[in-house]
Order: sequence, then C-alpha cells, then structure tokens
Amino acid sequence: MSEKQAKMKKGRPAGLGVAHADLSDYEGTGAVHMDLIKRRAAHFGGSLLFYHDPVQIVRGEGVWLYDENGRAYLDCYNNVCSVGHCNPRVVQAVTKQAGELNTHTRYLHETIIEYAEKLAGTFPGDLDMCLFVCTGTEANELAMLIARAVTGKRGAIVMDHSYHGNSTLIGEMSTSTYSRKKRPDHIAAVEPPNLYRGRYNAEEPGVGAKYAAFVDAGIQKLEANGQGVAALMCDGIFDSQGGLEAPKDYFEHVYAKVRAAGGLCIADEVQPGFGRTGRMWGFEQYGVLPDIVTLGKPMGNGHPVAGVVTTPEIMQQFADKSFYFNTFGGNPVSAAAGKAVLEEIEEKNLVSHVAAVGAHLRAGLEELATRHEIIGNVHGIGLYQALDLVKDRETREAAREECQQIPDALKEEGILLGLTGPHGNVLKIRPPLVFDKSNADQLIGSLDKVLGSIRIGS
Repeated sequence: MSEKQAKMKKGRPAGLGVAHADLSDYEGTGAVHMDLIKRRAAHFGGSLLFYHDPVQIVRGEGVWLYDENGRAYLDCYNNVCSVGHCNPRVVQAVTKQAGELNTHTRYLHETIIEYAEKLAGTFPGDLDMCLFVCTGTEANELAMLIARAVTGKRGAIVMDHSYHGNSTLIGEMSTSTYSRKKRPDHIAAVEPPNLYRGRYNAEEPGVGAKYAAFVDAGIQKLEANGQGVAALMCDGIFDSQGGLEAPKDYFEHVYAKVRAAGGLCIADEVQPGFGRTGRMWGFEQYGVLPDIVTLGKPMGNGHPVAGVVTTPEIMQQFADKSFYFNTFGGNPVSAAAGKAVLEEIEEKNLVSHVAAVGAHLRAGLEELATRHEIIGNVHGIGLYQALDLVKDRETREAAREECQQIPDALKEEGILLGLTGPHGNVLKIRPPLVFDKSNADQLIGSLDKVLGSIRIGS
C-alpha cells in the first residue's frame, strides 16, 4: 500500500470497516467482479464498496437480497428499505403516481396534503408542521437553518463521533468524519452516554445527569466563542458511536440545559425513526418532546424523500425571518411512497412487531455472549442491536482487526451486516423492520459459527 493510500484509509471513519474506495484495494485480491469494479472506478467518483470481494446485488424481496447467481443473502444491514425490499404496496403507489403526475409542490395536490396530515398524526404534542426535502442531509441542514433563524444564534452541540450528513454545515456537525483539530468555533462536541466504554457505567448513581453534565462545557464553549447555542442535534440511537442505549433520563436533562441556554432540541430520527426502536419515534423511548425532528432513509422505503417536522410556532417564526423551497422535496411520487410506508407500518403492526422481534434477537445475542469471550457487550434498542467486540473482557481493548474479518465471513454464510463505532469494533445489526424471529435465529446461528472461528490477535 502506498503512503497516499494509507493516509486515505486512515482518514476514513473506523466504522466503515471493510469498505473500500480505491481500485488498488482490489487489484491482486482475486475479487470475482474485477471487471465491474474497474468500470465503476473509471466513472463513479469517491464511492465506497463493501467487502474485500464485493457482492453484486441484482434483486431484493422482503428481508432478502439476491446476487446475479440467484444466491439469497439475509439483509441485516438495510435501514433504507425498512418495510422490506420492493415492498408491493410502495412499488404500486410509486408506479401509479409516476404514471399520472410528478411535479413540484407549488400546485395543490391531494396526495401531498394527505401525506403531511398522516405523517403529522404520528407525532406527539404539537409537532404538526412538515417540510419535505430529498435526503437526510438536507433535512438536517434545514433544521439548523430553522434553529439559527428562530434563536438568532449559530452554535450547534452534537455528540462526539457524530454523523448527520455531508453538506458543508452538516459535515462540520459530523465529527466522526474529520480531525478534532479542524472543528470550527460554531461546533461543540460532547461525550456520548456510553455505559460500557464511557466514564460512567449503568450502575453509577445519577448516571443520566452525569453524562448530561458534559453538555454544560459545550454550552460554555459556544457562548465564549460568541456563537451561542442555536441547537442540539442528536441521533437518539447513537449509530456512529456504536448503537448506544442512553440512560432513561439522559435526554430530559440534556434538553433542559439546551433550552435554558436559548437553543432548540433537534431529534435526528433518520436512524431511529419509523419504528426502528419498537416505538414509532426514537425520542419516545426517553419521554422527551423535541422542538424539531428530522427524517430520512426509511421514509420512502428506497425512494429519496426526507423531511423536517416542527411546531406551528417555530414554523411561523422561521417563515417570518427566512424563505425556503425545495423543487423535488415532497413531490407527488415521493408523497405517494411515504404515504404507502406509513400505511404498511400501521396495517402490518410493524412497531409492535419490532418490539417483539427485537427482544427475541437481544435474548439470542446475550446468550451468544455467554459462549464467546470476544463479545464484550450487547446493546441497542429494538431492531438496532450491536455487539462490542473485545480482545479481553477485563481491559475492554477493542477487537478492531478481528471485527473487520466478520462481515466477509458472514457474507460467505449468506448474511449481510456492517460495522460501526469509533474503533470500528462494533457489529451493527439493523435489518428491515419485517425481519422476523426465524430470521433472527438464522443470524444467531451464523454469528455463532463465525465468532467461533475468529482467533484473537489473528
């Protein structure tokens, strides 16, 4: 590997694991699809591929993905097609609407209005106002635009090793993607509530308040820099930090501190939203009500639609001070896709399904941990579960190298999943919401086999 290639790899977030962006990563490896890899590299700039020997996926159905030879893979990674790959209801809704009309939202269209009504109806409190965009990055960018306009301040508090998207501002708020030395004055990153690797464990008295106290330093930094606190933005499932479970009162304390400083609380629900945690919205797990909610990936089940939901009061203040429109956001086809997703979640009882299957999966993973010393901790909520892998349970040294062998090995077993966390040593289990108990049992069996083959230090 050249010095330049080594620097490029060092700059990638550890959670990307066996993802590769450079053609040279595959040359001489015997990868089956070298012709496609070369063609992709010639015209597909900056793209990442999973696995040392990438799989070519040509079809999907429910929890299954299929390669060009018809081999089935159990998808334990995908939070985009959350109600199942090629869900018939969503496919039909998109196809029908695309055959009738697709244009911007500056004309009246009943499907768009129906979707906004139905989406707003899933939220507690007075989170009634919707703005539609195309991606989670755009949603988070718009949320910060609203927060800055409403508060008159510029600063943002995020978790350390966060990821919220890839625009300029949201990229700066994604602290997992660049060096701490490059952090601008308007960003304050605080320690997340990691009950396994953090300063305080679950048995610590007042642990929620203790982790929340780290926000005080972030507030002080932003005020000292003359930025003030416009908003806190937090992904309540802590995906890039390793899929953490916060203490139950953590967000209650954090929200109080941010609001006392004059800021707004933004719940980034791109990961936990739409039933992933066993509640419709992830913030409901913690008994708090955010000021702004951002939505993305699972919203259209593969169709690019995202959104921002807030209160009438905040929306009016924003409208009085700013102007925003999005040509493609919330177009009739996107609205049809989103509406079909909500109908599928409701009619298939997917939120309660996730709670039941998530509990079954968690029990299986915890039993697995009794037989595999490499599993240091099991954590997560609903159908987002995570295994923190260690070289030694006493020292909790991260088993990064060992962990990076596992996705490739599981692929050979017909299982697709990914890695996350600051050390790249956390196995991320995040299947479509239609994943059932038999799928969970298949995953557990394959993990048992693969973990049994891993040698610490290999």
